[in-house]
Amino acid sequence: MNNNKILRFIPVMFCFFAMGFVDLVGTASNYVKSDLSLNDTTSNLMPSLVFFWFLIFSIPTGMLMNRIGRKKTVLLSLVITIVSLLLPLLGDSFPLMLVSFSLLGIGNALMQTSLNPLVATVMQGGNLASTLTFGQFVKAIASFMAPYIAMWGAMASIPSFGLGWRVLFPIYMIIGVLATLLLFSTPIVEEPIKGKPSSFIDCVKLLGKPIVLLSFLGIMCHVGIDVGTNTTAPKILMERLGITLNDAMFSTSLYFVFRTLGCLTGSFFLRVMSNRVFFIISVTMMGLSMCGLIFGHSTAVLYTAIALVGYGNSNIFSMVFARALQSVPDKQNEVSGLMIMGLFGGTIFPLFMGLASDAFRQIGAVMVMAIGVIYLFTYIPKINKQ
Repeated sequence: MNNNKILRFIPVMFCFFAMGFVDLVGTASNYVKSDLSLNDTTSNLMPSLVFFWFLIFSIPTGMLMNRIGRKKTVLLSLVITIVSLLLPLLGDSFPLMLVSFSLLGIGNALMQTSLNPLVATVMQGGNLASTLTFGQFVKAIASFMAPYIAMWGAMASIPSFGLGWRVLFPIYMIIGVLATLLLFSTPIVEEPIKGKPSSFIDCVKLLGKPIVLLSFLGIMCHVGIDVGTNTTAPKILMERLGITLNDAMFSTSLYFVFRTLGCLTGSFFLRVMSNRVFFIISVTMMGLSMCGLIFGHSTAVLYTAIALVGYGNSNIFSMVFARALQSVPDKQNEVSGLMIMGLFGGTIFPLFMGLASDAFRQIGAVMVMAIGVIYLFTYIPKINKQ
């Protein structure tokens, strides 16, 4: 990697860190549930609302990139994200938190749609799946830090300026401002779009290509399992082990530790191993995890299951996303918008998991996630062998 590429690579990786802010919603929803005495269905509205906006904004963001460029679209997403992190400093009411999480979801929808293609611009000629996986590793660091910062702020002995667990919002907001300044000051040359920009209908028509549609569903399952584990793991431990919320939040950290480890090692494995073989290994780990979460009642089994799904799910997005981009190389902005729209799975899965857990306890929520894992097994033949 030459020096110019490194100088562009660093601010892009800071943006991946800012992309990880969206994962604080799992931690935040559990604390808001405790603070306001909400049930699972109501508290799960928060992560569902965050990912609802991916359905609305992903395709328009792909069209926006065609007009103003990928870098400017990422900068816009960072500004919206910063505003979303500012709002919780003004209060902790349920409506205010819903507005904050909505803006967080809108900003993240714009960021995920535009940042991944920006990587393709910056790292021309590089291994796209491996580079995206390294970006996911950086993103996972932000995800991993969120529950620890919240637990640190919630401790009575810590001076958190009256914010308690909400102290994580100003900390992440400062990092978001830094990411914005770094990217703004970095020159990135983008190739002009050839031909007529695609319309909304043109983008949706790409779902008529089987590999694009199947990849879209794969992204839905990936993010549904990700958000579902993030939100449900502490509840499973509280239900089966009888521990407090603060103690149970370790499960969220454990999940992100192994997701972070998976992204870091995955960026290496995807260079030396067949994508299909690594995909099979990843999905098999997720299948074993679902068995552990369904049948496990001991600390060791439950923590092992959470670690397995964290590692197994860590590279699914990069492999599926890269496969979709490579399938229609002349429509990468549009395909990116469609794939990020698939993050709407983060809305659908928590809603059904909340309903299932209220009806059948947390085993119901795990069964919903298991459906997503089963689908990923069916996607294996679509992954490139090389």
